[in-house]
Amino acid sequence: MRNLNQNLIVLTAILVLFAGACTLEPADRGLVPAPAATVEEVNLPPDPGIRVQEEARRESRLSADMAAPASKMMDHAMAYEAIPVSVLARLRAPAEPVNRENYAHFTDNPLQRVTENPFSTFSIDVDTGAYSNMRRMLNAGSRPVKDAIRTEELINYFAYDYPRPGRRDTPFSIVTEVGPSPWNPDTHLLHIGVQGYEVSREGLPAANLVFLVDVSGSMQSPNKLELLKSALRLLVRQLGAVDRVSLVVYAGASGVVLEPTAGDQTATITAALDGLTAGGSTNGGAGIRLAYTLAQQAFISDGINRVILATDGDFNVGTVDFEMLKQLVEDRRGQGIGLTTLGFGTGNYNDHLMEQLADAGNGNYAYIDTLGEARKALVDEMSSTLMTIAKDVKIQVEFNPATVAEYRLIGYENRALAREDFSNDRVDAGEIGAGHSVTAIYEIALTGSAGQRLAGSRYQPEQRSAGNTHELVLVRVRYKQPDGETSRLIEQPVRKAELVRKLDRTSENYRFAAAVAGFGQILRGGRYTSDFDYDGVLELARGARGDDPYGYRGEFLQLAGLASSL
Repeated sequence: MRNLNQNLIVLTAILVLFAGACTLEPADRGLVPAPAATVEEVNLPPDPGIRVQEEARRESRLSADMAAPASKMMDHAMAYEAIPVSVLARLRAPAEPVNRENYAHFTDNPLQRVTENPFSTFSIDVDTGAYSNMRRMLNAGSRPVKDAIRTEELINYFAYDYPRPGRRDTPFSIVTEVGPSPWNPDTHLLHIGVQGYEVSREGLPAANLVFLVDVSGSMQSPNKLELLKSALRLLVRQLGAVDRVSLVVYAGASGVVLEPTAGDQTATITAALDGLTAGGSTNGGAGIRLAYTLAQQAFISDGINRVILATDGDFNVGTVDFEMLKQLVEDRRGQGIGLTTLGFGTGNYNDHLMEQLADAGNGNYAYIDTLGEARKALVDEMSSTLMTIAKDVKIQVEFNPATVAEYRLIGYENRALAREDFSNDRVDAGEIGAGHSVTAIYEIALTGSAGQRLAGSRYQPEQRSAGNTHELVLVRVRYKQPDGETSRLIEQPVRKAELVRKLDRTSENYRFAAAVAGFGQILRGGRYTSDFDYDGVLELARGARGDDPYGYRGEFLQLAGLASSL
């Protein structure tokens, strides 16, 4: 009975509060949204007569409330106090903003038995968007979304001091190292580094760049359109007279803001950027088509032809189907026009679309959360962002069952390829830009070691080669020249004698990359990292910070400490 009475009191209180709210004007209680203003309405001065009438109504309501009988006011107060705290909290709490950020779901690569599957094949990746997006979340005081963490992009955010290739006809060098795992004393890490040859800014060919800028209503915030304009201004200052810049915008409709203009006309290009304002829905598909049309008109033979899409990825009208947009980008890629994506903003950010479009467009994907990140992607790494030195780059690692029992690839989950895809030149893969370094890390358990975690097979006994016990793996890399259609093959074995027995004897590249790999795995739940924690990440990374001219590794230490506190 007591509970029934309490529920009746609560119900009565809510009805009283609701009745009181109903005496208010719709605009005051927030139940009926004001009609959206048109462009013409925004510029009209307020009507003095309407303002006077509103003030009169408010004064009348205030006087009525003050004149209310004391008994009525007491009844309201008693009813209000009878409401449980949990109910009051729900009544008082403001509506939380809806988070519509979109990330592709994936599961971590599983352990593999070498006797059952000795080949690991994947497409190379030089995207870095997951790192800066993770940084944005940590700096905002929230733990990053699990599916936002692509560990390979965290590892590849950093440059590593790999040897540079000496000849341009061989676009990259391959470096391997094997040493102890920092999170499991019974396993080892196989570190594979690929370093592309560098091209100075002066050595870049002429560039035909089309800036495709999202000016829809969702871009109307300082960390979106305003940051976007500042980022593109940095890139414009690096261009010269032989380069061409165009500007296309899209919202509910798309249009050309700047026809192809010489890159040294900085004032003209900057003025076009400065004039951009946000408003309307987002018809991204129409904008992409128009940008490619403009890029084709200004096409530079033997030059860089690229569309740079800058958006939060919130395409909500027009062509919104993933596969249709990817097919459009792939078709134009075959005509020699690449696509780079720059992501901005929070709340409705579409990471999935941005990453996939860049992959389809033979380009890379970066998330711009600060002006410093814009400088890194568009100024410091301008050559690697704009110029592709090898395309359809694939890696295949063959493990020797005589020396390696188990392995798992850390990251690259959405880059996996079938074994037969490696030698199929019709299968698309990743690209390497000038000066890019790419790192892949495997955790391996040696044959006969305590690091093996998978049980043996009852009906399929292990078949081990007795003739080759001095090699651990064979690393194969296939790639095409930027304008070629036939792949070339590089093979490099990793010998058991190269294994480093102590972690502190490994290179700084090895240890720092391992720290970042451990960090990414912990953020994704730490399924395979055992007791390795943020303190372990910090200790390992501090000892391998090395030369850090831009402070990126120092910033990583701060982020690992911040993640630990969260």
